[in-house]
Amino acid sequence: MLIRDAGHDDLPGILEIHNEAVRNSTAVWDEETVDVEDRRAWLEGRQASGFPVLVAVDRDKVAGYASYGAWRTKSGYRHTVENSVYVHVDHHRKGIAKALMAELIERARAGRVHAVVANIESTNTTSIALHERFGFRVVAQMPEVGVKFGRWLDLTIMQLTLPVETPPE
Repeated sequence: MLIRDAGHDDLPGILEIHNEAVRNSTAVWDEETVDVEDRRAWLEGRQASGFPVLVAVDRDKVAGYASYGAWRTKSGYRHTVENSVYVHVDHHRKGIAKALMAELIERARAGRVHAVVANIESTNTTSIALHERFGFRVVAQMPEVGVKFGRWLDLTIMQLTLPVETPPE
């Protein structure tokens, strides 16, 4: 397995993973699938903002992807990001999410990110456990703030604070 920066050739694999999560899970709270142009705009927007988009490639197939982006748009939040990690259903429990998360956190350290926030649907214990393994801690629980599949969704907010000696300008 190889972890590398995503490119346009990876978009069909990213799209497949994204849309499967939309259709069959509460990992993504969108209710409508998207097309490759949506994912292209997402990828190019992240890259233009200097945010990483990583893919895990296994036998020339995208097995997972991870990224982080702006947590809030106000300038005072510029050193806080929100992360996401998704793995293809055929590749669950193979260490791909762990490898993607490790590289994503290294990119955050190198980019002088101070806080990484994860917004996780509260019954997604696999994602919560993954984040805990990397030092994230629960900072908030928000009941019934979303809806999907005809039921209310609770949100668990987790945070990893990375050491930055002094607040950058």
